[in-house]
Amino acid sequence: MQPDNTKIYKRHHQDSKLIPADAMEVFVFIDDHTRLSSHMNKSSWMMGGGRVDTLVDAGHGQEVGSHIRMNGKAFGIRLFLDEVVTYREPPRLKIWETVGTPKLLIIGNYRMKAEIEPRESRSLLNVAIDYDLPMTNVWLGKLFSGIYAKWCVRQMIKDTYNHFQK
Repeated sequence: MQPDNTKIYKRHHQDSKLIPADAMEVFVFIDDHTRLSSHMNKSSWMMGGGRVDTLVDAGHGQEVGSHIRMNGKAFGIRLFLDEVVTYREPPRLKIWETVGTPKLLIIGNYRMKAEIEPRESRSLLNVAIDYDLPMTNVWLGKLFSGIYAKWCVRQMIKDTYNHFQK
């Protein structure tokens, strides 16, 4: 069954990198949201010195319908979001998106996709985000959402790449 992409988002960013591991190893890494979102789980300048905690349900974010929740602070402001896995086809593709109304500063609702294409003993990892501006502070979104989307996608790819460099 193909992924349901009926919700249209207004903005998009994607990037890709060749990862020195086979497709299933890469999929197992990106399928663990506590590792995949680790760039948000530690204090950084992009998080305004704040950080978020990633909480997964009984499905660990590794089943269609499974929820991943994040809460914490950025720039001293409380953040919260709830994501649900909408498509999962190991070792090729995983899609998840926000449900409800996320409490974020720079972007609003979004859909993320991690697609893996085998390349001999390596894999091409493509990570994409389709997103809308936030419902409040739209001006912040207009100024910084592109920068944030690019950072987030690059961090996911970088963390995956670095994991397999060890």
